[in-house]
Amino acid sequence: MPVITTTAGQPVTWRLRTRAQQLAVWFGWLALVALTVFCWRVMTADTIWAFVEDAPRQAADIFGRMLPPRWSYANNLWLPLWDTLNIATLGTALAILLGTPLAFLAARNTTPSVMFVRPIALLIIVSSRSINSLIWGLLLVSVFGPGVFAGILAIALRSIGFIGKLLYEAIEEIDESQVEAIRATGASPAQVMAYGMVPQLLPTFATICVFRWDINIRESTVLGLVGAGGLGLALEASLNVLAWPQVTVILLMILATVLLSEWITARVRAAII
Repeated sequence: MPVITTTAGQPVTWRLRTRAQQLAVWFGWLALVALTVFCWRVMTADTIWAFVEDAPRQAADIFGRMLPPRWSYANNLWLPLWDTLNIATLGTALAILLGTPLAFLAARNTTPSVMFVRPIALLIIVSSRSINSLIWGLLLVSVFGPGVFAGILAIALRSIGFIGKLLYEAIEEIDESQVEAIRATGASPAQVMAYGMVPQLLPTFATICVFRWDINIRESTVLGLVGAGGLGLALEASLNVLAWPQVTVILLMILATVLLSEWITARVRAAII
């Protein structure tokens, strides 16, 4: 901490920063404010402010049309809800089957080749995580056509990177002394994996899978907006015909589904931990 002293060497005042440091901090804040103003000007260059001013009235009008909900429409949503659950569950299961071996190929302590195999595995993981499930859905609907199958593949391709990344980091953090102890007994590589690594990874693995399934429940509810089936497809159909009371029922069912998945996830994690 800089100190101003007299000619006799006695401290007079204490300062957190020198004058040059204070000027640098103020200049940094000024640059940040200027950058923020510039970005705001760029983002709002094409904004029609008359629409923004009218937005509260439009929102109140739409919410007014959404009430009361058309509860009779709920009977038409059980099949889309079942499709949504299948998309999330089967997509997660497929991602687990593909992401687990990918994680072992990406981890430094289990990969057969650090120079060749590991970079390829990491590239696949990063590629999966860098593309949103909606974009995967758009691509797969174009390839396979609209339906649940495209939604399952979209969820799986998005989830592979998530599961692979968290799992390979967990693999690299295991206690190597336990692995060495199993290996010292003369165990085969498969036995070392089964008795030295799997018991350490099992709680983390289960938590990752359940957490990803919970996320996929949310993502699968909107995949129908791009034609991948589920509740999102019913939501898009209702929005297209401006059936706002039906939209309310769909949104409430999505909320109930997410809350149920949260409860299931919490119970499973509590049982594991």
